[in-house]
Amino acid sequence: MDVVTIDTPQLGDRSYVVHDGTHALVIDPQRDTDRLEAVVRDAGVKITHVAETHIHNDYLTGGLILAQAHGAKYLVNAADPVDYERTPVSDGDVFQVGGLSVRAVATPGHTHTHLSYIVSDDQQQAVFSGGSLLYGSVGRTDLVSDDDTEALTRDQYASARRLVEEAAQNAPLYPTHGFGSFCSSGPAARVDASTIGEQARNNHALTDPDEDHFVSELIANLSAYPAYYAHMSPLNREGPGPVDLTVPESVDAGEIGRRLREGEWVVDLRNRVAFASNHLEGSVSFEYGGGSSFTGYLGWVLPWNDKLTLAGTHEEVENAIRDLSRIGIESPDAATGSGPDEWAAGAPVAKYPRVGWDEVPRDTTGEEVILDVRGTDEFEASHIRGAVNIPVHDLLSRMEAVPSGRLWVHCASGYRSGIAASLLQRAGKDVVHIDARYDDAEAVGLPMAES
Repeated sequence: MDVVTIDTPQLGDRSYVVHDGTHALVIDPQRDTDRLEAVVRDAGVKITHVAETHIHNDYLTGGLILAQAHGAKYLVNAADPVDYERTPVSDGDVFQVGGLSVRAVATPGHTHTHLSYIVSDDQQQAVFSGGSLLYGSVGRTDLVSDDDTEALTRDQYASARRLVEEAAQNAPLYPTHGFGSFCSSGPAARVDASTIGEQARNNHALTDPDEDHFVSELIANLSAYPAYYAHMSPLNREGPGPVDLTVPESVDAGEIGRRLREGEWVVDLRNRVAFASNHLEGSVSFEYGGGSSFTGYLGWVLPWNDKLTLAGTHEEVENAIRDLSRIGIESPDAATGSGPDEWAAGAPVAKYPRVGWDEVPRDTTGEEVILDVRGTDEFEASHIRGAVNIPVHDLLSRMEAVPSGRLWVHCASGYRSGIAASLLQRAGKDVVHIDARYDDAEAVGLPMAES
């Protein structure tokens, strides 16, 4: 058995190709299937089966289009109400993929119909757990509905134990979530590999002997998740089609100017330092760094399905189009070049100060306000005394609640506050971007509130 991991750090997820040298099973493929096609070509194998562990909430699947392209069986839980033909799978079903035996194991918790897959050959096992058992934790249990969260959390507790009981202790564990995905719950471990036995010894879902304690603790620590999740499951039940990843012809300068004047979303992909010093007036900053922040926060912060124009280098725009396609943001327009002078020469430009903690006023009463755009859970754990908390993902809907005066905007690292500063300036606010790590604030003398 050979397992090839296809990592998608932009969403904190992994897909897998499992093969015996001739026949291949693909598990939880992302929508941009060309990466999987390349793996299969390099391995010289044929895809005969594509499997979903669950109807995904954090990305659009490439499973249907991949299965159709290869004439493969598409394994989806028989209980999932989907609009396409699939090979229905139930608990205990076994499929042969060449010399590999694939057994479906019902592991509800992340969703009601979640499945894991135990794959075996004559020598070893591998466990593909989707959003069930993760490295150090489990998948979150609050994505179906508030009314179902407690029951699903109890299911998740039992499912983790079932996997450990039914799989070999030395079997490698291959989860889909847990690498930065908002689908994780609790303190997912920052490791690249693990086994069933290691998780049995270290995972809190398996080491906590008190189910009630586990349930209450997990639910208490569930934090906010991106608003675009609401659109993923319905689209995945319909069956996403192919996606166009080509970079469109650049929008001309006059049209960019018109879009900005009319309040359309022009998204500047450059780093936040460059944006702060010079950007098109009315544009917003979503720094493209290839990590997990860009896709999740753009999909969370901006209104779903509003028209977008991506402004950046050709490479930045190309990568951003691919990333956004995974969450159903289709065919954005583009303005390619190195900066405002190339995107829209002659259009009005703007800037705002970017500072470290040393330059932040210690007395933030009156006209100087520290605005903390971290999540409410982060704020409640620790914050600067007198700071106002409005999470970046709530800013557009709560702009009327933003205090008047000069806003000193911070987050945990500078990324979210860069987004927030651009949104606030676009709304006519006087902003200063604190581009610094929150953990360094106390050391320079800023007063901290009791947690």
